[in-house]
Amino acid sequence: MAALFFSYSHKDEDLRDRLETHLAMLKREGIIETWHDRRITAGDELAGVIDEKLEKADLILLLVSADFLSSNYCFEIEMARALERHQCKEARVIPIILRPCDWHRAPFGKLLVAPKDGKPVVSWPDLDEAFVDVVRQIRAALPSKKQAIAETTPRPALPQNPQPTPRSSNLRLKKTFGDVDRDRFLDEAFEYMSRFFEASMSELQARNPGIEARFRRIDSNRFGGTIYRNGKSISRCKVVMGGMFGKEISYSYNDQPSDGSINESLRIDADDQNLFLKALGMAQFKSGQDRNLTFEGAAEYYWSLFIQPLQ
Repeated sequence: MAALFFSYSHKDEDLRDRLETHLAMLKREGIIETWHDRRITAGDELAGVIDEKLEKADLILLLVSADFLSSNYCFEIEMARALERHQCKEARVIPIILRPCDWHRAPFGKLLVAPKDGKPVVSWPDLDEAFVDVVRQIRAALPSKKQAIAETTPRPALPQNPQPTPRSSNLRLKKTFGDVDRDRFLDEAFEYMSRFFEASMSELQARNPGIEARFRRIDSNRFGGTIYRNGKSISRCKVVMGGMFGKEISYSYNDQPSDGSINESLRIDADDQNLFLKALGMAQFKSGQDRNLTFEGAAEYYWSLFIQPLQ
């Protein structure tokens, strides 16, 4: 069984928990056992236990974010030692890009990172899809059972620390989200979508001769867009914060401010840890239906509806 070590910033604990949940099958198959510093019990020597687990790890996951890079302990101690062991082929290091940050010049920048193409986990349309891709790469990096059996060379003995009292690491509690959380989430999602559409329309026009794209902010709760090809309008839309069901972001193929039509809607939903957006599935083009959408996923879904007539 391979020992897996999480090196991460505590500000990314929610994402670490979610990744550990996705590693459930590898645990059930007896392929890995995971460890992170939340398993340290009161009275244990913090640095000593972490050092011991890091030295014994077969697989070390660097959960990379701006907070990870700014943490002296993560960067100068855990990451530095992890890369030394990787270089000596004593362990394997996999950097996992959780959030957008300037990681390419970091010492681990030469390693192949996860998820695919180094796209940060939070930038995927659906966080679960991102973590499934991460788990696939972790599974591929693990030695086969035959290799594991063949690797019998004993490791140098380490100083023995007192064994901590055993306890579960499954201490995560269900989160509850009040009206203020949902309202703030909706505001941030709408503002993200507005910036996304404006930038995408500008780039669409710059890349395609004969295409003119017009973005228009109607008011604080509405924006619209029109795409013209050789002067003729090909696609129109209006995105509104609010709609028939209250706390939602609605989409219309009509860009007129006075028109109240709705062709699709994204409502706020939640699991036991996160808020996300969910499509009602009113549009004919339903790639967003049944997915837990991040801000980017929701914006991409509505952009797909908008650009479909040109494709």
